[in-house]
Amino acid sequence: MEGDVALVTGGGAGIGRGIVTAFVELGAHVIVAEINADHCTDLEREFGSAVSVVECDVRRTGDMVKLQSAVDASGGRLDVLVNNVGHHLRMSAPFEDTAEEDWDRLYDINLRHMFVVTRAMIPGLRKSRRVASIINVSSIEGFRSFPGNVPYTAFKHAVTGFTRALALQLAPDGIRVNTLAPETTDTEQVPLDKVLDPALRHEADRTIPMGRFGVPRDHAGVAVFLATELSSWVTGSSVVVDGGGLVGGPFRLSPDDKWTNMGVVTDVATVKPRP
Repeated sequence: MEGDVALVTGGGAGIGRGIVTAFVELGAHVIVAEINADHCTDLEREFGSAVSVVECDVRRTGDMVKLQSAVDASGGRLDVLVNNVGHHLRMSAPFEDTAEEDWDRLYDINLRHMFVVTRAMIPGLRKSRRVASIINVSSIEGFRSFPGNVPYTAFKHAVTGFTRALALQLAPDGIRVNTLAPETTDTEQVPLDKVLDPALRHEADRTIPMGRFGVPRDHAGVAVFLATELSSWVTGSSVVVDGGGLVGGPFRLSPDDKWTNMGVVTDVATVKPRP
């Protein structure tokens, strides 16, 4: 990626930070859109002139002027766009109990911002010195169903449709568009040591066939593949980065290391029948 110019949204932490790190290590200059001022400072301290940090809110159309200025300052072209921002907003409720304000917030951060940023950056991507790449970071929930947050699931499914349609439209322009879909990953957004009961952490790992949850570098490696000539004939595709979680479906390892699609019960006395 020597000499490439990349833009990563939400690159101050978690998966986004991992992608920024990988791109910089490979020689790219990375423009980072980040809403958190502390993260902005940390990025500048760690990477110096290898990054151009833009403190902004990618949900706001007006803030695209800041990002465009950063692209112009880097030569006016863009080789890679990573739409990384997304969040479940820690919402978990039956759909009938959700408010329209909840839908709007989830829409803004999981889908609409991709429209806003991508539309603004397409002119720069058309000026790329090579086949440009757009990477939309979605979620494993875009390929299965999460009953605890129906709107989030719906918007992640929509990211797949956005990716496919845009890939077809932009192919004649030499711009590829793909989706990267993570399973549960240990980040600031989902700190597993806080989210999971320590006593259950080992058992929870058994829900992932490869035996562990994700870390940012797992996704950074796939982002490098999708960003570079390694994937020069790949567009409109989705790469699920999940340790086998999707293909595993309902199967998990039981305490005696056997695959089962039945609930694993360790104490019958705790099981309550459904009404």
